[in-house]
Amino acid sequence: MDCDIERATEIDIPAILELMREFAEYEKLSACFEITETRLRDAMFGKNAFVEGLIARDGDGGAGYAIFYPNFSTFRGQKGFFLEDLYISEKHRGTGLGKLMLREIAVLARSRGFERMDFHVLDWNRSAIGFYEKLGAVGGDDERYFKLTDEAFVRLAGESTIRG
Repeated sequence: MDCDIERATEIDIPAILELMREFAEYEKLSACFEITETRLRDAMFGKNAFVEGLIARDGDGGAGYAIFYPNFSTFRGQKGFFLEDLYISEKHRGTGLGKLMLREIAVLARSRGFERMDFHVLDWNRSAIGFYEKLGAVGGDDERYFKLTDEAFVRLAGESTIRG
């Protein structure tokens, strides 16, 4: 495998977006793909940036990417990273690139005193589930992923009840 893994910079935004499009297609979620260069740049490099990323490159361009950000597990009292995306292009799957990228994220997390990584995997993606389980990740049938977005979020965020 001749790929270089690096921390993502602003000049990587177009390549990361292209890989994100591939990932959305792979996960059959292209209809949900709304991210723009501006929004991604702002999240990763803007005034209130909180998102970090890695990019893997081969001679032909982007081979994979990872997007992650800090999180906190209240019951365990552990800081960590939430891995939003880990995507390896089809021609680079099975080469060990995904494991190397996860290792880089774990090393970065450990250097900050973090103790964990959390992530979601679609239930039909058996190869991803097997990949993570092989690395020691555990999942649970007792948890469900929910989100408040769009109109539901706007309604909920309409007015604060906290005074002062």
